[in-house]
Amino acid sequence: MSEMTIRDTTATLATARLARRRRGGIPPWLRWGSWLPTLITFVIAATLWQVVAWTNPYVLPTLETIGASLVDDAGMYWSNFLVTLLEVVVGASAGILAGFALAVIMAEFQIIERAVMPLVIIVMVTPIVAIAPALVVAFGFGMVPKFIVTGLVVFFPMLVNSLAGLRDVDQRALDVFKTLHASRWEIFRELRFPGSMPYVFAGLRIALPLAVVGAAVAEFVAAGQQAGLGSLVTTSAAQANLPVTWASITLLCLLGVLLIVLLAVVRKRVLWWSDGEVTAKG
Repeated sequence: MSEMTIRDTTATLATARLARRRRGGIPPWLRWGSWLPTLITFVIAATLWQVVAWTNPYVLPTLETIGASLVDDAGMYWSNFLVTLLEVVVGASAGILAGFALAVIMAEFQIIERAVMPLVIIVMVTPIVAIAPALVVAFGFGMVPKFIVTGLVVFFPMLVNSLAGLRDVDQRALDVFKTLHASRWEIFRELRFPGSMPYVFAGLRIALPLAVVGAAVAEFVAAGQQAGLGSLVTTSAAQANLPVTWASITLLCLLGVLLIVLLAVVRKRVLWWSDGEVTAKG
């Protein structure tokens, strides 16, 4: 790190500390300007929901009815929530690791990218709803097809963003490493991997919500084990049980929000040196 970079970093940290002291040490999320607009938006949305539910009870259930369903059948919702969570964790983990690993190989060997990327694109543009029944035929009536569907949904955004990050290397730093006769592993470990992390987290910000979508879609179309929030949505909708349907959808939304919040916390810990977000490539 150059002397100028050290001075700039020190000045930035000092400015941040001074600004925090002038604000009285109040965390950003406690300032009314941070949460009041969101609160107003949710209040307006809840009010509109209630108006529609009161005037059209066969279209939307009231919020009280949804809450009562969640409380009265908490055990049923919890067991199905755990099934969907398992699908998200296992499927997304496999898809994320596979996407990053393939990105590393492509970044090191461009001939691999030219050979494999067209096939990857063909798989990614194929409707996942069409793939799921074929996976059931191939892997049976169980959790494996749902893991695969969830993994496929998150694979492409992780591959694209990781590949962009691994290639976005400071050319001057790369020249220094080559001058020092650094090996490919040393360049990857010390330069490419740390520099790719903002892009990886940008990819995760897309992949994790998609993992919830993939798990729900897999439960919609993959026959067999009737468990999970997606299956609960389809079953209750077929029975015109709107409170259960919307309660299950609410839990799917909460799962996605929980994953995003967890990712934000991890990102803040890992990328403490990064000033801002990197735009994800979808």
